[in-house]
Amino acid sequence: MSFIVCLILCVVAGYLVGGLPFGVWVGKLRGIDIQAAGSGNIGATNVARLLGKPWGILVFFLDMLKGAVPTLAAGVVLATAAEHGPVVPPSALEIGRLLVGFSCIVGHNCSIYLRLRGGKGVATSLGVTMGVFPDLTYPALCAVGVWLVVVLATRYVSLASLAACVTLPVAFLGIWARQDNYLADHWPLGIFALFVSVLIMVRHRSNIRRLLGGTESRIGRSSIPDPGLGDRQGSGRSP
Repeated sequence: MSFIVCLILCVVAGYLVGGLPFGVWVGKLRGIDIQAAGSGNIGATNVARLLGKPWGILVFFLDMLKGAVPTLAAGVVLATAAEHGPVVPPSALEIGRLLVGFSCIVGHNCSIYLRLRGGKGVATSLGVTMGVFPDLTYPALCAVGVWLVVVLATRYVSLASLAACVTLPVAFLGIWARQDNYLADHWPLGIFALFVSVLIMVRHRSNIRRLLGGTESRIGRSSIPDPGLGDRQGSGRSP
C-alpha cells in the first residue's frame, strides 16, 4: 500500500476515533443525557459535575487517549509504508503524523456521531502532543506543569489553560533549539505546536472576555481539576 493511501486511511481513522463521544456514552451508562444536562457539553468537567469526579477523570483520560493512540499508531504505519515504497522525506513523515493528530482534534470538536457537535478538544490535543514522542511530549509535560501551578495558585481553570497554551510552543523552542539544526529539520512540529495553541485560545475567547471583565468563575473545591479546561467555566462548560 502506498504512503499516500496509508496517510488518507490514517487521517480518516483519526477523525473517526477522535469523534468517539466518551462523555455521552458514560452519561448513558449512568442514565443521564450529558448533552441535555448541566452545561450540555460532552467533556470531562460536565461529566464530573453531573456524575462525580471519578467519571470525569475517566472521560478526560479516554478523550486524551483518543488523541494519543491514533497519533502513535500513525507514526508506525506511515514509517512502515515509507520503507516499502518511494523515498519519503522525514518532514513528510512528520507532517503525515501531525495531520492524523489534527484529524483526531477535529473529530472531537466536530464529531460525526453527534451531528458535528463536540467539545473544545483540549484533552484530545494533549493526547496528540503526548503521542508525538518525544518531540512534543516533553513540551506538553511542561504545559501540564504550568497548568497545575496556575490552577492551584489562582483557581481559574481557563487562565491555567491559556497559560499552558502559551507554554507549549515556547517550551518546544526552549527544549529543542539547543540541538544543531533541529528546528530547521523539524519545523512542522513547531508550527503544529503553535497552531494547536492558537486554536485552543480562539475557542476560549469567551473565557478571555470574562477574565478581562472580572466575571470568570474560579474552580470550586468540589470541581475536578480538568485540564479541559476552562470552557465556559463561568457557565459550566467543559472541554
